[in-house]
Amino acid sequence: MTRSLRGLYAIRGGFASPSLAERVKPDVSRETEPEQDAAPADELGTLRVDFSVFDVWYRISSAWEGIFMERVSPGAFKKTLAERGGQTKILFNHGQDLTIGDKPLAVASDFGETKNSAFLEGALLDTSYNRDLAPGLRVGAYGASFMFEALGENWDYEPEASASNPEGLPERTITEVRLMEAGPVTWPANPAATAGLRSGASWFGEELRSREPDRYDDLVRTYAAFRALNGLSTPIEIEAVRQQALKDVVQPTPEPGRHSMSKGERNRRLFMLTR
Repeated sequence: MTRSLRGLYAIRGGFASPSLAERVKPDVSRETEPEQDAAPADELGTLRVDFSVFDVWYRISSAWEGIFMERVSPGAFKKTLAERGGQTKILFNHGQDLTIGDKPLAVASDFGETKNSAFLEGALLDTSYNRDLAPGLRVGAYGASFMFEALGENWDYEPEASASNPEGLPERTITEVRLMEAGPVTWPANPAATAGLRSGASWFGEELRSREPDRYDDLVRTYAAFRALNGLSTPIEIEAVRQQALKDVVQPTPEPGRHSMSKGERNRRLFMLTR
């Protein structure tokens, strides 16, 4: 089943840190003239961002988006990169950094999909803010992230439990996206993290709350519609149900010579109530 909601911008992270390769500098010790296309000696390097790994399940647990499993299919970026890959913005912290703002880091000169991930690549612009970022990029101090709109998605609302989805959560497979921007970030929403996926929507929403309250209100309404469309619960809602279940559990008065409900049995019943 395909259900996509237009105008819903989501943020996800890539597995790998952005990589920065130094350009080859001309050998000034030679007497021969350097090649005409040799890079200037002061170029900062080429930034490559592998921002979405394909066919890997990761858990979304967000007060904005709800709780479900998600993966991105190979080919999901093919159309958007073919149409506007060279115009896709490469930004730092999704254009929300207090000092850099939405100034571009590079212009994508190479882009596409490998068998494992989508990527953007371009020479860093020779600017003061890129010079500040370059040392951290060279040593892998940043993560990668991207903002997108899902144009095609398939849902399985009642999957069987599996090694990748032991809780049997709803599964979303993204088949086509419109890529908005990508680039290095300080705190990536990284599916590879063992603690699960930190929701980029939560971070982005809080940034908008103070800067653009009208856009923030629109974002709240759009995510509410997304959850309603797909019947998703949030961690806050599930915790409220759990707390209510705790209040509603009635401990039976033990009969003479019998023990009360064991802790394990109590926890099992609570689990069933809050599924």
